[in-house]
Amino acid sequence: MRIVPVAGGKGGVGKSLIAANLAVALSREGKRVILADLDLGGSNLHLILGVRNPPAGIGTWLNDSRKPFEQIVLQTEYSGLGFIAGDAEIPGIANLSAAQKNMLIRRLSRLDADVLILDLGAGTHFNVLDFFLMSGRGIVVTTPTPTATVNAYLFLKNVVFRLIHTSFPRKSAAGEYLASLRKQKESFQRVYIPQLLQRIEQVDPQSFAQLRARIETFRPRLILNMLEDPKDADKANRLRRSCEQYLGIGLEHLGIVYRDDIQDIALAAGLPVYVYKPQAVLSQAIGRIADKMTQLDHDDEPSFWQALDTSYEEAGLEAETDFEAKMEYVEDLLNTGTLSTGDLVETIKSQQTEISHLRKQNALYKAKLVKAIQQGYSSV
Repeated sequence: MRIVPVAGGKGGVGKSLIAANLAVALSREGKRVILADLDLGGSNLHLILGVRNPPAGIGTWLNDSRKPFEQIVLQTEYSGLGFIAGDAEIPGIANLSAAQKNMLIRRLSRLDADVLILDLGAGTHFNVLDFFLMSGRGIVVTTPTPTATVNAYLFLKNVVFRLIHTSFPRKSAAGEYLASLRKQKESFQRVYIPQLLQRIEQVDPQSFAQLRARIETFRPRLILNMLEDPKDADKANRLRRSCEQYLGIGLEHLGIVYRDDIQDIALAAGLPVYVYKPQAVLSQAIGRIADKMTQLDHDDEPSFWQALDTSYEEAGLEAETDFEAKMEYVEDLLNTGTLSTGDLVETIKSQQTEISHLRKQNALYKAKLVKAIQQGYSSV
């Protein structure tokens, strides 16, 4: 079973939309798919699927874990797609104990399916990180905005730290070294991971070999969501470079998805966009990503880093192609009278306001980054 955790680092980047529509797309390719809502503090994935009142979910099972876990897998109206609700209304469900989390991970791992997609909550809580580490091929969804890309990087940084932390027994030389670093909280946050790995190799070569094996199988994937312009695709390269330089990991690009208000209409209708309007640019992008996931899982993997270069080149081309398709669609609406010139003008004004706001945000983050770098140099 392929386990595909979908995380976002922060809320509002569209990870639930991506997770739900990918699940439908993969099930329509003949895969047996189970979609699990692990955003336990704010689970709403059932609404995207049109399931209004799930009879049971993770919360109800945790209250009586003696019952078979398979009983909470709801068979949806989409052939081959099962669904596990999150039960956000049950008090305390977001605050799983370590024992509950580990038990849930074991039960999820034993499910009978071809693909298990996990829609994770926002943030960097240990539970979210550990769910993401159930697979070395988790997906990070982000948008081109500075705040979202920074949060995506920080999420992956926390995942790498968690991977390192859980790789050593506490009483090992590496475990004791990490414990000493954690006591120096301020300096630990500034740790340069490649240097940290070198130090671990020096103090505990045997443990380092085990960690290196785990890191080599950790190859997260990226989906850049809510694009407005083909140039937005370039933002992914900055995130990739940061991951390679500061985290020592490769970030593979699965593809891009343009912003489309049709998702709100589909949500109101209780349908995934992929079902509501299969020919929409957004739906086509989801289908393309699903095809790519299937192909990557079956390919005899070439050089990983060479494949990374190809994935970013393809994403840039996809951004150009989808933008042209989106513009053709707008022209068709204008020609048929469905969209008036006034509607188009209002849309452009709204986008200009948003761009102005994003520029101010960008300037603020640049100032903070410069200040942080200056403080880092002064402490060396």
